[in-house]
Parts: sequence; C-alpha cells; structure tokens
Amino acid sequence: MKAKKFFAAAAGAAMAFTLAACSGGGAGSTEEPTDGSTAGGGEVSEGGLVGVAMPTQTSERWIADGEAVESGLTELGYEVELQFANDDIPTQSQQIDQMITNGVEALIIAAIDGTALAPQLEAAAAADIPVISYDRLIRDSENVDFYVTFDNYNVGVQQATSLLVGLGVLNADGSEGDAEGPFNIELFAGSLDDNNAHFFYAGAMDTLEPYMEDGTLTVPSNQTDIEQTNILRWQQETAQKRMEDLLTSTYTGGDTELHGVLSPYDGLSRGIITALQNAGYGPSIADGLPVVSGQDAEIASVKLIADGVQFSTIFKDTRKLAAEAVTATDAYLSGGEPTANDTETYDNGVKVVPSFLLESDIIYTDNIQELLVDSGYWTAEEVESGVAE
Repeated sequence: MKAKKFFAAAAGAAMAFTLAACSGGGAGSTEEPTDGSTAGGGEVSEGGLVGVAMPTQTSERWIADGEAVESGLTELGYEVELQFANDDIPTQSQQIDQMITNGVEALIIAAIDGTALAPQLEAAAAADIPVISYDRLIRDSENVDFYVTFDNYNVGVQQATSLLVGLGVLNADGSEGDAEGPFNIELFAGSLDDNNAHFFYAGAMDTLEPYMEDGTLTVPSNQTDIEQTNILRWQQETAQKRMEDLLTSTYTGGDTELHGVLSPYDGLSRGIITALQNAGYGPSIADGLPVVSGQDAEIASVKLIADGVQFSTIFKDTRKLAAEAVTATDAYLSGGEPTANDTETYDNGVKVVPSFLLESDIIYTDNIQELLVDSGYWTAEEVESGVAE
C-alpha cells in the first residue's frame, strides 16, 4: 500500500525533528475501499501495544495516515491495533473501548466527532494510557495529552489565497494581481463536529473578508456563516447537492455568473465540480469552469489540477504528521514527554492541549512536479492516471 513508502520517506525527517477534507462518484472520482477495519495480531512486542483509531476508509488520505502510523510504530518495535470506523461514531467508540480492553499502552485517535469520546478518554486516563489526538482535536476533555496537526488556521488562509490567485486578484507570490472584479463566489466549510473545520473557515474568511468589504468579491447566495456552508462528515455527495441547490436558487434564469468556490477538501471539490459541469460550466477552467480550491492533495484531484479542472489544493504532507505521532507516542512510552511547538492555540474547551504543528503548501498546476512528484508523495504515473498505485 502506498502509505508504506510514505513512512519510509518520512522516517528520516522525524528523526531529524527529534521531536523538536470523502467518498462518492463524480469528477475525478476513483474506486475506494469501504470495508471495515484491520488489526495487528500476534503477541505484543517488547515495545508494547498501541491503538490507532482512524475515522474512515472511504478517503485515501485516512488509509494512508493509518498505515503510515502503523508502519512507523512497527519499525520502532511496537505492536499496533489499527482500526477504521467508516465514519460511524458508535463504531469508533466501540473500537477504542476494545483497544483499552486489549491492553494498549497508548492511543492515537483521529476522531470522527471530536466531542463524542468522553467515556473512552476517562477509561484511558484511569488506565494511565496517554492519548494523542491526531489531526482533529478531541474536545471537551482533560484527558487529551498531546495533539499533532498542521497549522489549520493557515491552511484556511492558503485555501482562500489560492482562490484569490485563481481569480487573478492575487499573484502566486502574494502580490496584488491585475483583476479587479467584482467576482461572484460561494463558500463551503467542513463538518461542524470537526474542530479543524472551524480553523480552516476562520483563516479563509479572515483572508476573504477585506475583498468582500471593498466589493471585489460578492457572495450572491448571501450564505457566509459556517452554519450555512458546512458539509456534515465532509461528504462529497452532500457538497454536490448543496452546489446544485445554489446554482438552482441563485444562478438560474438571470445574468449572475459564478466565478469561484471556496472548498476546504478535495472530496468536496470533486462534488462541487461535478455539479458545475452538469450545469453547463466548463469542462475546464479555460472553458469557463469556476475556480475551485481544495485540500489534501488527493490523487484524483491532483490529476484534475494537472488537467486544468480543479484550480488548487493544499498539500499537508501526512508522512510528516504520521512521523510526529509516532515520535510523540515513543516519547511517552519511553518514560518522557513529547516536545510541543505550540502551547497556546488549541483550547479544547477544558484545557489547552500541547501541540506540534506542521506547515502546508499550496499546490497549483506548475508545482505538482516539485512538491508532489519530486518529494515521492505521488509518482508521475499516478498524477497522469489519477489513481494511487
């Protein structure tokens, strides 16, 4: 599986640190596994047993994350119980309960709902099991020991910046572009039960609002609050339906033309693009398809970017994220504590969780080779086919 080579490429980076966005058909979609979970078996190694709870197998991103974490822990001598919950909250709760029963010595959790795991976290704390929140902050509990993630506010800034670049308002280097607008845009946010969605949207809106205030950007639907724009569980089909509804309610039977869409995840982007193409936009940006942003550099969307269909995505190198989770786990189980580089930002409602933040990059057509292919994240053949090998 691709994640195996992901961790191998990142392991060296992790040692150097010394610890200093869904499924569905549509544009660029590929067949993705939807079966249940996998678990490590056999006797527990000298390193101990670590439970890894991932939200779903319907996104290639989470499959890669889970396998990369498992690979990294195995290389350090740990036994791993890896579970995928298929975006079902009770399933994830039961999986974590079972991990605790099975005697895990640490938990790495990418929560489906960041507020739904209180009983499991209490049980972990009672058993002195450290809990590492992976990418999505677990909220409303004091029993979260560490958080590994990206600078999620900045990810939102980058999403909005890429939209402005696509419209010509900004140049890729951040300087002012020649386009003056006004441009009509629509806004999409992630799932409200994912703490990251709020950071993404805050960063994006703080970036876009000055241009909305001076008239460069307008939102014809007037749907600008996250409560109006969110997509539950980051589902591609839900985003496609919302885009279809917006086109019907706001862009039919008049002179209003849509120029751009803020999308916080590639799966949503593909659903949005499918709705736009079905409504007669496109088929590519050069043919009038609105500029659509994204996140996660999923291979189906990377191909769409290379083909001039999707404009951009945010590359969060999850090899490095997995490596940080492994390093943090090893620190706890070796009798120490991981080193945080942020101890102020991530308040989960009960405590500020010490965190390690990683940086992300904007992917456009002209830097796919440099950032994704040359780094070994995707191969040129994968980019051309849009399918992970």
